[in-house]
Amino acid sequence: MSAGSDLAFLTAGELLERLDRRELSALEACDAAIARIETLDASINCVVVRDFERARSDARNADKLRAEGKALPLLGVPMTVKESFNLRGWPTTWGFEEHRHHAASDDALAVQRLKAAGAVILGKTNVPPALADWQSANPVYGVTNNPYDTTRSPGGSSGGSAAALAMGFAHLELGSDIGGSIRVPAAFCGVFGHKSSYGLLPMAGHSLPGLPDAPPELSVIGPMARSASDLDRALGVLAGPDQFSAANRIDLPKPRHSQLKDFRVLVIDSHPAAAVDSQIAGAIAEIAMQLDAEGAQVERSSPDLPDMQLSWRTYQAMLHTITTRRSPTGRPPITAHAWMDHLGAQMRLRIQWAEFFRNFDAVIAPAFGSPAFPHTDNPDWRTRSLTIDGETTPFGAQLVWASMATVANLPSTATPIGMSREGLPLSMQIIGPHLGDRTTIALAELTSKAMPRAPLAK
Repeated sequence: MSAGSDLAFLTAGELLERLDRRELSALEACDAAIARIETLDASINCVVVRDFERARSDARNADKLRAEGKALPLLGVPMTVKESFNLRGWPTTWGFEEHRHHAASDDALAVQRLKAAGAVILGKTNVPPALADWQSANPVYGVTNNPYDTTRSPGGSSGGSAAALAMGFAHLELGSDIGGSIRVPAAFCGVFGHKSSYGLLPMAGHSLPGLPDAPPELSVIGPMARSASDLDRALGVLAGPDQFSAANRIDLPKPRHSQLKDFRVLVIDSHPAAAVDSQIAGAIAEIAMQLDAEGAQVERSSPDLPDMQLSWRTYQAMLHTITTRRSPTGRPPITAHAWMDHLGAQMRLRIQWAEFFRNFDAVIAPAFGSPAFPHTDNPDWRTRSLTIDGETTPFGAQLVWASMATVANLPSTATPIGMSREGLPLSMQIIGPHLGDRTTIALAELTSKAMPRAPLAK
């Protein structure tokens, strides 16, 4: 067997069961994960910050707490976090050479919550510069490869995160998403990823060094895992206001339903703005047939669907404003009034979606229009292209799939749905109502039970 393979591909829940039964110790689980990273990561290059000695110390403490009868939701679970989160004593570079020697003085708030829940943080995983690509390569840490085909991207910007899960280096991950940065890597690496409802999870400690800004509009953080149930487990640990919030707690609604037959689902497998690989569309069609066979209400169209053209335009305008705020693009900044107009359009979309979700529980759509694409050195999205079903299509148009949930502050769960003929993972996303995070995760779990687990990268 390869290094630690008997433990590597357990879900966090499965590992916790073994830890609770005293079949192994947290230190043994930690050492197994470290050995696997040290043995196998050279060809993938995803765990780029390695906090192994502190992880071993935290694992020993987890064993001590368990021996004392303490019960914590992630006690002894080895995991990694995206490089863009502060990890005390280590650089937070966001892929920029100029920040190579920055050392965080404190853990990000989300990392603090994970540690308080007993998680053992092994280190951090790779990203593209400014978290602005569906690849994960930068001048500080180099290129991260897809575990299923090292000539291809693992996705971005949480690409190192998804690759670490697919390789069995970590049992949980913490990512972030504004343009599909959780969902696309999850899709490319065959794992689960959850883009949370806007404002649900704390962003403190997830910003460029020296820039403790207010969280940007649209951007969220969220968990990644090898099972939907682990997403829910992590969400319960992470959710809640920070010190600057007017709320003192958040009560997330329970899933709307617990059986497939009760769900009301709209399936969207095509869009005029972006192509979709026929294998992805076919896999989504199979999911739709499965739902229908179980008695769910499955629709292919609805007059209640919000204005998709307004959604796409508003998202592009807001994203461009956010991502070019400090960039020397040569384009003038927009006026405050123009920004307020964008926020007004966003609110109209949020109201439309709220009305839509009176009659539906979820939308199923592609997470991305193709499986993992080959690495490219071309930095300009405007001149990049993708080949989908033999046709050349615009690269940046694939943002439309991320935009649907993001612009309206909605939760979305990326879910594996099989493998392509080329041996690459296929995926869909499940979009739900605002704060309906547990509904999208529940539907992801129910649909995944009927799907064979993807062969994990080894």
